[in-house]
Amino acid sequence: MVNATYSDVWNLDVFFPGGSSSPEFQRHLENTKESIDLFFSEVEKWELKGDAGDADALDNLIGLFEKTAMKTRQAGAFLSCLKAQNTEDKKAHELLAKATGLNASFQTALTVFDGKLARIEDDQWNALMEDSRLKELEFVLTERRVRAAEKLSDAEEAAINALGIDGYHAWGQMYDMVVGKTKVHFSKDGETKELSVGQAANLFSNPDREVRKAVFKEWEKAWEGNADYLAKILNHLAGFRLNVYKLRGWDDFLKEPLDYNRMKKDTLDAMWGAITANKEPLKAYLKRRAELIGAEKLSWYDQDAPFGSADSKVPYHEGAEFILEQFAKFGEEMTSFSKHAFENNWIEAEDRPGKAPGGFHTYFPESKQSRIFMTYSGTPSNISTLAHELGHGFHTFAMRDLHLLNRSYAMNVAETASTFAEMIVADAAVKNAKTEEEKLALLDDKVQRSVAFLMNIHARFLFETSFYEERKKGFVSAARLNELMEKAQREAYLDSLEEYHPTFWASKLHFFITGVPFYNFPYTFGYLFSLGIYARALEEGSGYEEKYIALLKDTASMTVEELAEKHLGADLTKQDFWASAIKLCMDDVHEFLELTKNL
Repeated sequence: MVNATYSDVWNLDVFFPGGSSSPEFQRHLENTKESIDLFFSEVEKWELKGDAGDADALDNLIGLFEKTAMKTRQAGAFLSCLKAQNTEDKKAHELLAKATGLNASFQTALTVFDGKLARIEDDQWNALMEDSRLKELEFVLTERRVRAAEKLSDAEEAAINALGIDGYHAWGQMYDMVVGKTKVHFSKDGETKELSVGQAANLFSNPDREVRKAVFKEWEKAWEGNADYLAKILNHLAGFRLNVYKLRGWDDFLKEPLDYNRMKKDTLDAMWGAITANKEPLKAYLKRRAELIGAEKLSWYDQDAPFGSADSKVPYHEGAEFILEQFAKFGEEMTSFSKHAFENNWIEAEDRPGKAPGGFHTYFPESKQSRIFMTYSGTPSNISTLAHELGHGFHTFAMRDLHLLNRSYAMNVAETASTFAEMIVADAAVKNAKTEEEKLALLDDKVQRSVAFLMNIHARFLFETSFYEERKKGFVSAARLNELMEKAQREAYLDSLEEYHPTFWASKLHFFITGVPFYNFPYTFGYLFSLGIYARALEEGSGYEEKYIALLKDTASMTVEELAEKHLGADLTKQDFWASAIKLCMDDVHEFLELTKNL
């Protein structure tokens, strides 16, 4: 029975009443500063004495580290929610600048802390790691120690962090401001509406091709109008990164994203190699998709075109119940977590003006609560996005009892949990479809995700790789960025589309996020890695949830290669694993082609 009481607006007042004007949040920022100052002071005083008290001192510092990290993450989560729910919230942007300064101070303190870890002699380090309180943190502490040894001096790294406040991070915030003011003008039935980019993006799933085409034309125009500003921002972000890498003596701009994702270059190469060798069936899918909508070739704006009519939208509460029903077939823990999220207003899904585009999950560690942001308009894609973000939430929930330092998982394994949740919903939906038309629509939505991860994300990676190569030589103009983007899309899509999206680099937030370099390949990693996990879940049934949770708990305390070996018995540096995962995607493609051959 449908529960009609699920709200599609989240509750943030439980954290800090009053939004960006909250006095409680101001006090939280003040307390955060005090916590950072105390941690920094203790770090500066800390020196090894060569006695039994060394482990006590390090354990005390880690306790302060954990407390301070929770405060900074609590603030960051709140501000990300405020900015997303209302892009015109100027006060939130002012507070973000303050929080960015605090984060930079914390990073400076951590730089000094990590530098001191790096200077500990190996035999002393090994002795410290034998302490029962530190043993559980050995992987992450050793990781910090090794990375610190590859960087500049404490003072130089502190200077980089400080300069990044009004440089690197400020450019990222400038992008958010430009996007917040970007409007897409759309005319229908003699009436012109001014849409936010989030609202305009939802229209790409409109069943009327003329509507999609008209919106896309205005969409391109809107981004082209800001292209010079956005090109400047993108160049400065990349320039800052490249200069830092040069100072550290790093030749490969993929070193940081690979280190961040705890994976080898061999793994990344094996993944893309397998994709390039095995995605040809997607070209046949795109050709069939074009035939089904009466076009010679698909254009960029046709990719999300639905089957069926516009009245097939699913209300939010029904979408929520549908997700819960599918999760229940997998396991009790995921279902219980998601039901709690729906019932306690953890999700912002209302379709209204002024919201940011896209979707995300964020976690409030002091409150032990998640929040999910998206704009829900009732499409199968919306339901998938909602399941995806709930997957992120379940990941943090599964790790709730671990030490905070053992909960800092990288983006690639974060996307594993979210994509796994998506697949549970999508696969069950296809199998339980009541009509042939419904089955086709759901199967199509599933295949579209393969197109997204194996083609769209591939295009982003190819673009960003070529952009960074050119940025090494100097400024890359907006016109050249358009050329690089279209070239990457043509290669990744096997030249299957009629019209491409040259300003995609400007419209996609992921290229402008300062916290995560190369915010693309981890999505594809997560998608294919989760297929391997999903295959195991299908084999073992509902009893697999316990093993799945065990895998999630390990995601922040070992490399992805070690994770795959321990829980799946797989070698990620070989194409075989990736090819077997891609085959599962292509099975969906072949089923779609078979079902539509006589339409």
